[in-house]
Amino acid sequence: MTTECLSSPSALGASFPARMGPRIAFAVNAVVSIAFLAASSAPTPLYAIYQEHLHLTPLIVTVVFASYAIALLIALLVVGSLSDHLGRRTVILGALALETVAMIVFAVSSNAAELISARALQGLATGAATAALGAGLADLIPRRAPLVNSVAPIIGMAVGALGSAALTTAVAVPTTDVFIVLMILFALLFVTALFLPETVERRPGALGSLKLSAVVPPAARRALVVATPILIAVWAIGGFILSLGPSLARAQTGSTSPMVGGWLVFALTFSGAIAVFTFRRTPAARAFIIGAGALIAGVAVTLLGVVVSAPVLLFLGIVIAGIGFGTGFQGAMRTVLPLAQAGERAGLLATVYVISYLATSLPAIAAGLLSSLWGIKPAAIIIGSAVIILAAMALGGILRHSKAAS
Repeated sequence: MTTECLSSPSALGASFPARMGPRIAFAVNAVVSIAFLAASSAPTPLYAIYQEHLHLTPLIVTVVFASYAIALLIALLVVGSLSDHLGRRTVILGALALETVAMIVFAVSSNAAELISARALQGLATGAATAALGAGLADLIPRRAPLVNSVAPIIGMAVGALGSAALTTAVAVPTTDVFIVLMILFALLFVTALFLPETVERRPGALGSLKLSAVVPPAARRALVVATPILIAVWAIGGFILSLGPSLARAQTGSTSPMVGGWLVFALTFSGAIAVFTFRRTPAARAFIIGAGALIAGVAVTLLGVVVSAPVLLFLGIVIAGIGFGTGFQGAMRTVLPLAQAGERAGLLATVYVISYLATSLPAIAAGLLSSLWGIKPAAIIIGSAVIILAAMALGGILRHSKAAS
């Protein structure tokens, strides 16, 4: 539904004068999306503390990380289309309430099982919110939605990782205080979201939509096939950095400061966000190509830094890979999302994120296992090499697709 539809007297919420206008609602949806992704990366700088205090192995750390992604996948597959039936605001409010509970569980966690439970609750909340927020942005201002849907997760992860790392150095009990701050934030966002306008008409079939399914409209299928390798590549490197990045940074620099891991995540995500803005008007296919090329180059430099134990090359490579991360993800979103109709957007977005978060979780678990067996450096080399191969496949696919379309 477009902005014009929202101004119509027949739009849902028109009878509620306090509902915010479309532009403010668009900004609120973007802020909520950023907040969910910030919370998702907030535990990353704390993993080293959890490892030390709770005696966790690298494999257990990646299981804690992956429990979030797996729960998110389940939520996307089961409730990804729910907001197409119940409305965006209803699903967003439910997700915000569940996220607030997850922050409370994090704050009181004292063992691996409780951490896994907190991450799983967070994954369920984020999965429920992701498709509804993304579709809501497309309903409100369609021309801006692909950009915001691309950049919001990246900005969120950057802010969450660096903010959490900074708090970790400033507060007495970081594994509690970080999540108290986030709990207050999500409670405030819940109150704000009460005033969001509804952007779709309720329609029957809500219960029937609660089933494991991946929705891809026929018009978007070919584009999604082309986009899948780059989605896997960018989120595989993202999952590795978000789970084992701090351990890799500590091994390379010798520093035990939580800020080292936070800066590594920030290097990936902030450069990705800058790339999204820089290439926002670049044609989707060209952005796709730039992203794949930058990802190949960046991961290659990163691996060189790992092999020769050069922290400068490690961080430089991550910055270049971040350009590929942001531009490649944006190119994929701009290739696929515009091909869906209004009633298909949440389902298609859910499918895109299912691919993305499978690519986030499975390589991260594999990296944790490899790290436990052989160490963090061999794990980084194996995962990085796989990312380079996938990015090369994506580059070849988009070049063939562009040639066929011309």
